[in-house]
Amino acid sequence: MPDDGAPETADEPVALRRVRFVVAYDGSGFRGFAHNDGVVTVVSTLTDALSLITRHPVSLVGAGRTDAGVHAWGQVVSCDLPAHARLRNVVRRVNSLCGPALVIREAAWVGDEFSARFSAVWREYRYTIVNSPAPNPFLSDLAWHVHRPLSLPAMQLACDPFIGENDFTSFCRKPKLGNGEEPSMHRRVMLARWTDVSDEMTAFTTDQRVLRFEIRANAFCHQMVRSIVGTMVEVGLGVCHAGDIRTIMRAKDRRAAATTLAPPHGLVLWNVGYGEGAHQDRSDPGEMR
Repeated sequence: MPDDGAPETADEPVALRRVRFVVAYDGSGFRGFAHNDGVVTVVSTLTDALSLITRHPVSLVGAGRTDAGVHAWGQVVSCDLPAHARLRNVVRRVNSLCGPALVIREAAWVGDEFSARFSAVWREYRYTIVNSPAPNPFLSDLAWHVHRPLSLPAMQLACDPFIGENDFTSFCRKPKLGNGEEPSMHRRVMLARWTDVSDEMTAFTTDQRVLRFEIRANAFCHQMVRSIVGTMVEVGLGVCHAGDIRTIMRAKDRRAAATTLAPPHGLVLWNVGYGEGAHQDRSDPGEMR
């Protein structure tokens, strides 16, 4: 087996290269994405695996933090690994150690200026709802079951106010900054839409309604998507109206939105976008992309 670790001479400095990984994970068994002492997180699990395989300390940077129970299909992380490491072997060994709950889907060498977090220009999330009288056991870990009928047209109409740059204070949990400053809750949303994807889910259900919410923004604040989905479900149930969304947003008060957060298990970090050339492949000939 090719050696992916450090050189045998302990005093010899190790040349490092920046790598970009696209990571997928089932969030059910993790207490969120970021490192948190004493609990199992995505970063701690992946850091331990990469450090063990490469025999070199690894520090990961992620495109976005996900809460406990939230999943990812297209999370992006970057870090520096020994330049002689063979990515194909690294990926295979990480997936053997951490899969199937956590896997690397793609890997590529990139320039030192690349950062999974700061080079990203947008993040996209998907939220799935099973809207039927009975729950679906095959989707119970991936979707929120709402048994009362939802008005899809009303929920689609409620998407319009979110498009553009807005203050999302009403839909966010404000972080506490140690210096006493008030964090900005302004975010720019490029896409927000609800669709009926029942026909796409026929492998799991033949007679149940499945709805999907997609939202893309330059960044998200804490619990933003789950708060938006919870409020839109109230629109779909007729508890409030699509026209109320702008009023809620202008209130800049978390109490103005729905009190119920959409459960985390229905949420997936689906994709992360980068500017042209931001993750230019710098692989050697024959290296894994």
